[in-house]
Amino acid sequence: MGPLAAVVLLALAAPALSGCVGLAVGAGAAGGVAVAEERTLGDQVDDFTIGLAVGEGLFAHDERLFLDVSVDVTEGRVLLAGKVPAAADRVDAVRIAWQAEGVVEVINELQVDDTGDIGEYLTDVRISTELRAALLFDSRISSINFNVETVGGVVYITGVALTQAELDRAIDHARTISGVRKVVSHVRVKDA
Repeated sequence: MGPLAAVVLLALAAPALSGCVGLAVGAGAAGGVAVAEERTLGDQVDDFTIGLAVGEGLFAHDERLFLDVSVDVTEGRVLLAGKVPAAADRVDAVRIAWQAEGVVEVINELQVDDTGDIGEYLTDVRISTELRAALLFDSRISSINFNVETVGGVVYITGVALTQAELDRAIDHARTISGVRKVVSHVRVKDA
């Protein structure tokens, strides 16, 4: 594999890697992460594969769409988040996501807005980072089971909560962060 092919492969994998901590931290840690997470290792691999397929489809359709759309997959449920310049882009992204084998649901949280700037992006990154840290350091939350994405001050949380109380704590953490306009949960509660 040449250097260009490796860069393209990494770029295609980036959206999927954002939602799969075990694969992002390396093979050595993946085993420990897989044991700690509520999804089975097989489910994690399936979700990673779906994320790659969606990312590849977005890239093949339009490189800009690939860059604008964040893809997070949990239990075959695909969350599309980000900002796109036109309503047709939302439709295209959903259509592409449904084409990936194994998709059971597509959650379209794409915002149509072409006015984003670097300041807003940096605020979103700060919010996501603060929330991930809050979840990590809360002993009553299994942070490995939650994924966080922030777009325009709107926090999207996906994953599998052990209990409703755990999910409520995660949402409460998000609501206390400066700059958060809204919290949207697409988390499945395991005991429900």
